[in-house]
This record gives sequence, structure tokens and C-alpha cells, in this order.
Amino acid sequence: MPLIFGDDKMSVFSIVKLSELEGAKRIDAEYYKPEYLEIKQRLLQTKFVYFRDLVKEIIHPKEIKREYEEEKQDYLFLLAQNVRPLMLDLSEKKYISEEKAKQMPKNLLEKGDILFIRTGAVGDSTVYTGEPPKVIASSHILIAKPNFRASPYYLAVFFNTSLGKNLIIRGTYGALQPEVAPSYIKAIPVPILSKGLTIKVEELFLKSQDLLKESYILYSQAENLLLEELGLKDFKPRYEKTYTAKLSSAFSAHRIDAEYFQPAYEEVVEKLREKNIELKPLRKFILSIQKGIEPGSENYQGEGKPFIRVSNLSINGFVDRDQKYLSEELYQQLRETYEPKQGDFLLTKDATPGIAYVVKEQIEGIISSGILKLQINESEINKEYLALCINSLIGRMQIERDGGGSVIVHWKPEQVKRLKIPILPLSIQQKIASLVQQSHEARRKAKELLEVAKRAVEIAIEKNEKEALDYISKAEGK
Repeated sequence: MPLIFGDDKMSVFSIVKLSELEGAKRIDAEYYKPEYLEIKQRLLQTKFVYFRDLVKEIIHPKEIKREYEEEKQDYLFLLAQNVRPLMLDLSEKKYISEEKAKQMPKNLLEKGDILFIRTGAVGDSTVYTGEPPKVIASSHILIAKPNFRASPYYLAVFFNTSLGKNLIIRGTYGALQPEVAPSYIKAIPVPILSKGLTIKVEELFLKSQDLLKESYILYSQAENLLLEELGLKDFKPRYEKTYTAKLSSAFSAHRIDAEYFQPAYEEVVEKLREKNIELKPLRKFILSIQKGIEPGSENYQGEGKPFIRVSNLSINGFVDRDQKYLSEELYQQLRETYEPKQGDFLLTKDATPGIAYVVKEQIEGIISSGILKLQINESEINKEYLALCINSLIGRMQIERDGGGSVIVHWKPEQVKRLKIPILPLSIQQKIASLVQQSHEARRKAKELLEVAKRAVEIAIEKNEKEALDYISKAEGK
């Protein structure tokens, strides 16, 4: 008896036999979308094994209270936001003590562990290469322990192809907070490639990780140089539990919350003044400012042109996590005003305010109302230097103060313009900016290698391994 699943909006129907309902565990239309069925059928026609035969177990890590800290401790605590496609994004780090880590031995990562986002941005996955050492995973990450019958690096690449990722997304359940279960991931068919092609894919992945490491080192050098020049290299702000403030200060600031008058904020400014560092408000460097747009969630689509929200922007560039899309027609209407161009200075003002990024290459997409697009007077300040200042301790502390401890933070335009920027000689600014640019270039090359690895696996599955190897050779010969 065939069952018909349909989507009124898209007029797409899937006809599935009752006997093919995979144990009747799922009977929702989304699970039986034609593209998911086609992908699974294609994989079943290859030489494959189920993922459960390639792992010893998939661990759902123990949950702990949010007792992690930003100050460096014994163990890095890996959050879901740190797991990106085929990489770990450690721009935001949290730590826990050795004492707490010992309470969660199964959460400790080992080299070769394959990591899947369990809830939220389901579909993102990577593999732990052993670096950095001493890492504990949060409960929002599933840990697949490989049995090494297949390369864990190849497996991670497969799960990041359009085929592997779509099958993970297919298994999500729950409307408000999508999740994926270990039992579902175990049942995904994984193509087994020849040793030669597997080694090639593995090499591409490991080269990309070397470049990412180089990128992190260069960015850290830029941050350290900035803090050294500002006299803040080893500075740790002291957050007082009790303190006083003048009533006149509260009236002039139009703030009566205690957080605003935390002495730690003024301590940073005083340190800069001690070194005779000039501070100028951001408005001195802004030629124009344009807020993005909110077209309404009813205009979101599953495909089309990217709608770039705050969650899609990081200090390293654009990320496609939980990406929403707009129609071609709406994109054309909005692009002249709301599409970021190469060289534009983007700055988030809502949700996670203070993420600054200089657009490196032309992209197609529309920025949301939580992002500001600034034109900067480059004769007065280097844009990359400015972005680093805002992303660093100096900017973060001021923005934290402006936020006032709100659950949902909105950084007001007048607060943005008042942000104090430390001014170093242009020669120093350029030296710092050069390190940032080198960091971004290494990251760009790493992403290129990862794209080659993913596409090679897709070609091997869709066509044959010879074409996949030829594709890698051509890409490496560029």
C-alpha cells in the first residue's frame, strides 16, 4: 500500500510503500523528501557499510551546569558553537577545571573522535585531530569513537559532503530545538573508497588543518602585538563585587544599573591613559552607516540567496550555520542597499554585538537588521586594525558595559558611535593589519582544500574514483 507525502507550498510529492517506512519510526513528510530518498538510494548502490560498523560507540556526553569560565584553566570546554564544518572554531573559548573534567571522563576527546552537533545547528560535524590537547565536549556534541576500520578524517569529510550532511539533517526531529539521535547516525550508509583515494582525501584534510593552525597563530600574533603596544599584554581586569558610584555619574550616563559602573571598565581606560594612548570615538572614522533589513521570517526559504544574520557572521568571516535564504526576486530588490561589498566594514549590533569584520571578497547576500554596514575613512585608520580593536579586549569590555547584563543585548547606534578606539601610529596599525590579512589568507586556502576534499568524495560516489583523483590532481596543480 503506497503512502503519499506532500508539501502544499512546493507541490512536491513522495510516494512511498508502507513496507519502506523504515520500521514506521517516522511518517512525517519531511523525512521522505525526494532528495533524501535519492541520496540514500545512491549510497546504497555503492560499496558501503553502515556507520555503526565503523565506530565502537557514539557517546552522548554528560551534561554539567554552566560553570565554565573564560579565563584559561586546565581543560578547554568545547561548546556546540565551536564545532564548525571540518574545523574547530576557537575564537570564543571556555574552560573548566581538572576537578570538573575528572567528573566527566566520557566527555574527554581522543584523537580521531568524530564530532556531531546533537542539537541546534544539526548537520555540522568535524573530527578531533588531537589539537588542542585536553578538550572536554559539552552535552550538545555527540562523540563517535572510531574503530579505525576507515580513516576518521575521510569519515568526517564524507559527513560534510552534500550527501552526508543532508542525511544527518534528514534525521532531525523536534520543531523548536531540532535534535539528532546517535541511533540514527549509526544507521547512515557510508561508501568505502579505495585506499589510494582515501589517503588523498586524508592528506587534503590534514593540510587544511595545518593552514588553520597557521591562521590561528597569525591572528594571535596580531592580538598580542596590539595588546603589547597598548600596554595591556598581561592585563586582567578585576571585577569587584562591591563598589560605589556618584549619583551625578548615573544621571549623566542615563544608567542606574550596577554593571555599568563596574570599576574594571574604567581600569582599562586608565591603563591606556598611563601609556599616553589617544582614544577617539568610532564616529570620527565613519563616513556612512547603514543598518541591514529584516524582511520577515515569512520570506525565509530553504534555498536562494543567503540572508546574513548575526549568527552567520564571525570575526573570521561568513558562516552558513542555520542559514536562511531569500528569493531571487526579493534579493534583487534589496541588494543595492543591503548587500555587503568587498571592503565594507560589518559590525553586529544585536544578540552578539561587537563582531567586526572587513569583507574580503564579493558575496551575494543580504544583511539583517542586526548588522551595520560602515564606510570607514581609511586615511584616518586602518580598517583591519579597527576591526581587531573592536574584537579584542578593548572593544569587548566597552560593549559588555553598554549591554548592561541584558539577556538580549541591543547595542544602540549612539553607543556604537561612542565606542573608544585606541590610536597607534599608522606604521604599527599596518603591521598589525598585515598579520590579520595573512591569517585570513591561510584560512581561505584551508577552506579551498576542504572544498576540494568534499567535492572529490562526491565525484567518487556520483561518478567514479578515477574522475575524483583527476579532480584532485587538477586542483593541486593550480
